[in-house]
Amino acid sequence: MADPKPIERPISPFMLGQYYRFQMTSVSSILTRITGNALIGSFILGVWWLLAAAVGPDYFAVANWWLTSWLGDLIFTLSLLGIWYHYLAGLRHLYYDAGHGLDIETAEKLGWVIIIGSVVLTVLTLIIIQF
Repeated sequence: MADPKPIERPISPFMLGQYYRFQMTSVSSILTRITGNALIGSFILGVWWLLAAAVGPDYFAVANWWLTSWLGDLIFTLSLLGIWYHYLAGLRHLYYDAGHGLDIETAEKLGWVIIIGSVVLTVLTLIIIQF
């Protein structure tokens, strides 16, 4: 008969820190989820701006002031970083779905490529926008 005493062990692999050490594969997975959800918030801000433009000039002035302030610039710059990160993570996922890059060493390298690539693409996009 089995021992009725439950085995004490962590119930989720996302319990980073106390039970699990940080690994690039788990961190990149968590960042993909965070960026995907954060992009919903920036999309809502963009819809608010368009809705304010449709409502009237006074309401648009308020929305436009918020979204063109330093806080709005920061939010949309981080959103741009999130877009690039989420895009590159999606490409990596397609690569995984094809059965490639599934060994730990390649998966960790791809995680770093996504992080560095998203920062580089964000900076390049900001430079291009300035011209």
